[in-house]
Amino acid sequence: MVRARPVLTFLTAVLLAVPGITALSSAARAADADLAVNGGFESGLSGWSCTAGSGTTVNSPVHGGGSALQATPAGSDNAQCAQTVTVQPGAQYTLSGYVRGSYVYLGASGTGTTDVSTWTQSAPDWQKLTTTFTTGASTTKVTIYTHGWYGTGAYYADDVSLVGPGASAGQPPAAPTGLKTGTIMSSSVALSWSAVTGATSYAVYRDGAKVQTATGTSATVTGLSASTAYSFQVTAVNSAGESAKSAAVTATTTAGSSGGSGDLPTHALVGYLHASFANGSGYTRVADVPDSWDVIDLAFGEPTSATSGDIRFNRCPVTECPNVESDADFKAAIKAKQAAGKKVLISIGGANGQVQLTTTAARDTFVSSVSNIIDTYGLDGLDIDFEGHSLSLDTSDTDFKNPTTPVVVNLISALKTLKAKYGSKFVLSMAPETFFVQMGYQYYGTGKWGGQDPRCGAYLPVIYALRDDLTLLHVQDYNSGPIMGLDNQYHSMGGADFHIAMTDMLLTGFPVAGDAGNVFPPLRPDQIAIGMPASTNAGNGYVAPSEVTKTLDCLTKKTNCGSYTTHGTWPALRGLMTWSVNWDRYSNWEFQKNFDAYFG
Repeated sequence: MVRARPVLTFLTAVLLAVPGITALSSAARAADADLAVNGGFESGLSGWSCTAGSGTTVNSPVHGGGSALQATPAGSDNAQCAQTVTVQPGAQYTLSGYVRGSYVYLGASGTGTTDVSTWTQSAPDWQKLTTTFTTGASTTKVTIYTHGWYGTGAYYADDVSLVGPGASAGQPPAAPTGLKTGTIMSSSVALSWSAVTGATSYAVYRDGAKVQTATGTSATVTGLSASTAYSFQVTAVNSAGESAKSAAVTATTTAGSSGGSGDLPTHALVGYLHASFANGSGYTRVADVPDSWDVIDLAFGEPTSATSGDIRFNRCPVTECPNVESDADFKAAIKAKQAAGKKVLISIGGANGQVQLTTTAARDTFVSSVSNIIDTYGLDGLDIDFEGHSLSLDTSDTDFKNPTTPVVVNLISALKTLKAKYGSKFVLSMAPETFFVQMGYQYYGTGKWGGQDPRCGAYLPVIYALRDDLTLLHVQDYNSGPIMGLDNQYHSMGGADFHIAMTDMLLTGFPVAGDAGNVFPPLRPDQIAIGMPASTNAGNGYVAPSEVTKTLDCLTKKTNCGSYTTHGTWPALRGLMTWSVNWDRYSNWEFQKNFDAYFG
């Protein structure tokens, strides 16, 4: 025993003499910290964001300290409370917290590897939940969350912690590599590059000037001139600064063409006209629509049954619309609008018109029946306003770029067929709800583990497949629940910030379901109109003209912005859409007058 002691002393000395072994181990342990902000909820909900106002803090029951989270799910909301935390790439983290209640979940998303969650079905008293994960090679932020389950009782959470190495200022990242061009059009060039470890964003340069930033590894530079050569570079950015520029790539834009623009004015006002019904706003004749309206969507063409694909357009009967014009006058008014440079479309769907093209036979019937409506009335194109359960994704359908769900695949095929039939002047627009588009930033279909609403993000594959043929996308920024923006904060209807955040997502692009390797690319600003209700009668989410002006100022001039910071400035933004012309007339043309005053 006595003789072993010098050996131990020798081994200890050897280990200490090996450069960095003990020092690194100690440093790694010392670097670990609790990165969760206000994990004990002692400062109310500071640092946390809860869906649909579902969360609050209470003084009892608590696990530690004087406060805890109480969140109450609803029938369509799981009461998720979340915060985004800055982390180091390629590092291990332990997430834990104390919960009580029925069906309580604790998890992390955006890890860059495998997102994790743990849960308990029943915790009548405080129960600790713990899970671990390792961040991806380029992951610098993760979102930690708690939530309950739809329609169950309130749950409680307290002393949530995320333990692991904190992010340090360090050095600026390395310059990006692998920069290459993708789709090149007359006014835009798509770019992509390899991810850089430690980068939190990327800056895109055109001919040496910084033109936009990107959170993922792709961007589309818009506002370019036709038949013009451009040089592009990118840099990687983190909290320590900006990298050197990448090697340059050059691209020459294509010759000018319609590009799906449909010969619209630079800034367009789009409105739905109740053509098959009246409701409380009353019937408005086509001839009585003021010249300010550049696109008139006739609402609605509806199917004979949900799966038939047979679309019929039945004009409002005299019994419901005493002032309805004759078919001859209706067609004559359409021709007069077109002669004045206006576009008149048939809008398919609406809240009551569920369309599910489950078979190729239904697809072909859709094409022929829609063509018949367009030809009968001499229309300029088609608006897709599929709502409700028209589009939902099969469980196995997880890639928006390569959809497999029949109702999605058949709709894409039908729209491409119609576009090919009528040519480049054919106007194609879509009016999805936020649930089917921007919600795809968080969720896509049923999700990796199932249980999510299969309609989440279901419009994304249709928009993506038709991106070069699409004239206008005007998402309905109304009748919407809270939606997470690119700032990873939930935004709710009622002010300019909601419209700014939702539109910024379309013009910047976003990773689908948090997957940085699967990015929905940005659309051109001339393809985007912002959808708003014309009045308080028209739908939830009405904003006053002053808020409409703030929205336009922020997006087109980057002035008059609120709390949301946009990722660019888009003076070529096409304009506004509203539900509806009828409701705007009912409100003394408030929406139209504000548009005219802004754009002249």
